Formats: sequence, C-alpha cells, structure tokens
Amino acid sequence: MTKTKKIVVQASGSYDIIIGNGIIQDVCKYLSKAFLSGTAVVVTDDNVDKLYSDVLLNALKDGGYNAIKYVIKAGEGSKNLTTYSKILSFMAENGITRKDFIIALGGGVVGDLSGFLAATYLRGINFIQIPTTLLAQIDSSVGGKTGVDLPEGKNLVGAFKQPKLVLCDVACLSTLPQAVFNDGMGEMVKYALLDKDIFNLFALGALENLTDLIYLSIDYKRKIVEADEFEQSVRKLLNLGHTPAHGVEKLSNYTISHGNAVAMGVKIMVNSALKRGNISQDVYDNIIGTLGKYLSDTDFDTELLAKTAFYDKKRAGDYIDIISVYGIGDCRIERISFTDLKEYF
Repeated sequence: MTKTKKIVVQASGSYDIIIGNGIIQDVCKYLSKAFLSGTAVVVTDDNVDKLYSDVLLNALKDGGYNAIKYVIKAGEGSKNLTTYSKILSFMAENGITRKDFIIALGGGVVGDLSGFLAATYLRGINFIQIPTTLLAQIDSSVGGKTGVDLPEGKNLVGAFKQPKLVLCDVACLSTLPQAVFNDGMGEMVKYALLDKDIFNLFALGALENLTDLIYLSIDYKRKIVEADEFEQSVRKLLNLGHTPAHGVEKLSNYTISHGNAVAMGVKIMVNSALKRGNISQDVYDNIIGTLGKYLSDTDFDTELLAKTAFYDKKRAGDYIDIISVYGIGDCRIERISFTDLKEYF
C-alpha cells in the first residue's frame, strides 16, 4: 500500500492534499472520499499528456468515471483568454454540467487555467489538482489562486477558487528535466527564507529530504492560506521575490520560467537586504551558502524591472507592497512608492 501524507486545508472549502508516490493510479479512491462524481474533464498539456494521461484515464475508467480530455500546448503562452475560451466551448459542446468536474493534470499553467475554468464555467463547478511539477506541487496547486495572463502582465484575469482535492504524486518528479526541477527549487528557496524549519532542513540536504521539504512547504502555505485566503494581509508574504520576478518574466517574453525568475527575484531581495542593512554579512553568507545553488542573478536593468511592476497585482495607486528580508524566518510586508522601487531593487 502506498505510504502517503495528508494535509487538510480549512479555507472557504475544506479539502485534502495527499502527498505520496504513485498515487495517480489511486485517484478514484480519493475522488470518492471527496464526493466527486459525474464526468471528469481532464485538462493537460502536450508534454504531460504523453507521460500520465493514459495512467489517469485508465484509472478513471476502472473506477467507473466517464472522462474527456483537452490538451493544450505546454508553456506560459497557452495561459490566455483564447485558450480559456476554446476549452469553455469544448466543455459546453460535451454537455458538461455542474455535477461534473475538472481535473488539472500538469504544472502551474494547467492548474491556473483549469481553476479559472472551474470558477467561471456555469458560474462554478468543482475541480481537483494533480500537479506534476515540483513548482506546482509546493505552490500554485494550493491556495485557490487561478487565472490567465494578458499581454500587459501575468494573472491579471482570475478568481479565487479552492480545489476539492490535491494529489501530489512525488513519482512524477522523476520524469522532470533538470531545468524544470530546478524551477521548482527556485520557488522552494522562498519558503526556506520564510520559515526557519524549512531552511534548516534545506541545509541538511535538499535532495535527500525532498519529500519532507515538499510537505513542510505545502503546510506552510496551508497555514498562510487559512489565515488570509484572499490575500489581504499575511498571504502577501508568499510573494517574496515575485515583484522583480514578474518583471523578469515579462521582459524575457516569458522565455525565463517562473521558478527561475523567482530565484532571481529572491536574490535581488536578499542583496537589497544586505545593502540596506536589514541583515548582517553573516546572515547573508548563511543564506547564500545554503540556498545559493538555486538562486540566480539577472542581467535585466533595475529601472526596467521597476517599470514592469506598474502592472503588478500588488500595486495600490502609486505604491506597491513588497516583501523585505530581515532574517531567516523574518520577512516583512512593506509598502513603498514606485519612485523608490528602482533604488530598492
């Protein structure tokens, strides 16, 4: 029997996050516990489709579920209103009702897009997340943020929609290209800076303690989401490094992946913390020594990065909330003006 760990999220809706090895094939057991029935609309991308769609669809069939599948092109370029509209029409043409549900099988793009479909089709149907990348497992699949991009910026159209279930199959990580795996580690360093326990475990060996790091990262996010589901206060802490990161993504025309951009954004904020005197040289050296393998520098001009923040969702008039580093496990929300942002970066 597969050994699993479970985290229960108590947000606007309660749901389980299951972490285990090879659990995609057990999907029907968990669907039944979540009281999900009807037709499953599997949304995936053309990379994941070749690896895991057959496993999932066969498991659904064996469990008595009807399923249909929609495959998008892999990559951030598919997370837009055009793709969203096409899948809505596909669901309508196939007679999907409120008794049916969506399964997001893939990384963050698939998850964000599927969640937004679930939030808006027929004014809301159920969905579950089966994240297949490290980045999606520890971040985007948890917490209910959904959406698509506009040419002006990322995730500018979306909704909060909690899933009914999240299945994190650690076995999926074995098929990730190294660059995609490192993408997830770029996001994990954010959690390591936010939480001392994660940092200390990271210091003992990230790869050797990967499953436990996944669990702790998800559980940290669970606590934040339960305290502030709609990002009015402490949930903003999860945006550590993301303001410069979104600028990096946009300026690279999204050729730089999200996790890699976050690694650059976190590095910018750690460097800023040292230069501003928020942390000592010893603390800086400890951070770089422990997390440095997964932190990156960017060649983009700080003025350009600051300008792109004008389209950031965290903007409030002429000000923006950023997350400043004051120590390991000590990050703070600070509101600064756009005129000061370039200097801050």
